[in-house]
Amino acid sequence: MALDDMHERLVSSLETSEAIRAAFADHPRHRFIPDLVWPSTTGLPLFRTADPERWARIVYAQDAVTIQANDGGAGPRNEPSSSSSAPQLMADMIAVARVEPGMHVLEVGTGSGWNAAVLAALVGPTGQVTSLEIDPDVAAHARVRLEGTGVRLITGALPPGTGAYDAVIATCAVSRVPSEWLASARPGAVVVTPWAASSDWQRTPVAALVRGPDGTATGPFVCDAMFMHDRTQRVPDGDFPGLGRRPEATSVLPFTSGEVVEHGLLTRLMLMLPGIRVGLGVRPFNGGHGRIVYLGASDGSWVYLWPDGSATGGGPSPLAERLHEAHRRLSEAGMPGLEEFSLTVDATCRVTSASLGVWEHPPRSH
Repeated sequence: MALDDMHERLVSSLETSEAIRAAFADHPRHRFIPDLVWPSTTGLPLFRTADPERWARIVYAQDAVTIQANDGGAGPRNEPSSSSSAPQLMADMIAVARVEPGMHVLEVGTGSGWNAAVLAALVGPTGQVTSLEIDPDVAAHARVRLEGTGVRLITGALPPGTGAYDAVIATCAVSRVPSEWLASARPGAVVVTPWAASSDWQRTPVAALVRGPDGTATGPFVCDAMFMHDRTQRVPDGDFPGLGRRPEATSVLPFTSGEVVEHGLLTRLMLMLPGIRVGLGVRPFNGGHGRIVYLGASDGSWVYLWPDGSATGGGPSPLAERLHEAHRRLSEAGMPGLEEFSLTVDATCRVTSASLGVWEHPPRSH
């Protein structure tokens, strides 16, 4: 299938407004993706000339495409450091930002340039898109692809102007929403950003914050996601919780690791367990391998929830009890969805659920 036909099929599959779909149609994805991509976190990168058909399948899948790994360097794994976001997620974030003709929009994280081009088509000739890209090599590629779109691309991390933008869209996750982003947005503007209390979070739910007149912002989480973290806010992952340690305690919880995954509870548990590292992993189990939910605390405490509902761990903090309590509260409240949680950004970051409570999430450092 020809690339333009593949793009037409992708655009027609988007669940979004006609205006957003038309903006995507104006800018085929393959014109923005570099010839070199990373199909997975292991193995070799793929050169377009080596396998054009595979390259095209990767570009026109409904997934993110990694266009840089390890900040342009080498490493034991291909850790994504720049990408073209998944198309449906792009459309959803643009929709909640309420981008319209004539608006001035700030994008943080240019990546391939495709999202900026789509935004430029939406704001039209009376609007303006300014896009920030921290990586000079990534910015250089995007600048070529964005010629003729009217996008103003700035290599750097901080936006120009105060109160200059009608909407802000970030394509990287942050633990603290930079005050410069909020200052650049006019009061009432929507700031759409993936958020995680720490860069070691596996999930980065997207919040649609409304900038208040006092420079603070608040708004609901609108969808789940997995974005790479802002380079200026990364912290080392540290050791995998409990790695190489023998369990000191065992208990049985009324739910399993599989149920957490099946019901999409991981992100909500993260939001309800401030100061705790929560994630999914794979460990030996019953002669094979099983998916676990792991928790880790700064005092060295850890717990694994296994596929049979057993929980093993150690350390001074009762992490199994905290996990059980968070799950119990979710269950008793009728399993409220992610959209019933909201984020408030002022001196700190607060997560709120009307039916469950409030949790302070101070940014973590190691």
